[in-house]
Amino acid sequence: MMLNLMLRPLAWLPLVFLHAIGVPVGWLVYFCSRSYAARLDANLKQSGLAAGESEYQRLRGAAVAEAGKGIVELAAIWLRPAPRVASLIREVRNFDAVEAAQRSGRGILILTPHLGCFEIVGFFFGQMMPFTVLYRPPRLRWLQPLMIQGRLRGGVDLAATDIAGVRRLFKALRAGKAAGMLPDQAPRFGEGAWAEFFGRPALTMTLSNRLRRVTGCATFMVFAERLPQGVGYRLHIESVPDAPGDELQLNQAVEAMIRLRPEQYLWGYDRYKVPNGVAAPAVNAHSAAP
Repeated sequence: MMLNLMLRPLAWLPLVFLHAIGVPVGWLVYFCSRSYAARLDANLKQSGLAAGESEYQRLRGAAVAEAGKGIVELAAIWLRPAPRVASLIREVRNFDAVEAAQRSGRGILILTPHLGCFEIVGFFFGQMMPFTVLYRPPRLRWLQPLMIQGRLRGGVDLAATDIAGVRRLFKALRAGKAAGMLPDQAPRFGEGAWAEFFGRPALTMTLSNRLRRVTGCATFMVFAERLPQGVGYRLHIESVPDAPGDELQLNQAVEAMIRLRPEQYLWGYDRYKVPNGVAAPAVNAHSAAP
């Protein structure tokens, strides 16, 4: 594949160089796409995480740079040999809680927000246990073959975002295996409920709570923090209470993870979009079915 051949030399550069390249890439995307820039600015302001204009400007600049790093580092995650990718994971916090759930025979549900290097989270769990991940094809169709190749090489089993794919998640969790999904991915029609996310209603997936209720799986919120100077990544694993709540509680758990490293959240993601065929949320709605 031509794209694979073009990116392979880039993949072998030290991570610190890839991240250095990523910073101007992030700003290039920001300045070239008015819609992306406006969405990033609006979402970041909506979060209320920046106290004052100077802090907002600092956080915005860091978020733009981190988004660019996230683009360029994919070459390393998808194309390097598995042992070299594994060497980038410098620390894993609270993995003993996952191992304890495994020993009890429970399924493991991994929820990974658009925060830090979420691709290496899938790689890590794919190396540690049978891991099925819900997968939605990228908008850039030319990127799809490389994405699939990279994720499969990491030991991940991909499940499409359709009825058959959802059944595979249920099957994996019932069998005591692991499954993963993005809890902050905007769902399609019929798959979500309106729930506040940083003070504004966002259409939120109901699937994770359905999986938890039906299978009794242990659930963990996970993100890979991008460490300074390109030294690698630190995985943060937080246990989610066993009693499934509603989608508002799910969003609050995602917010808590984002507050650890707000500059590494993908603020340019269209989290508040209203899909075709879905009624706009009522003002100040907390959780209401579309």
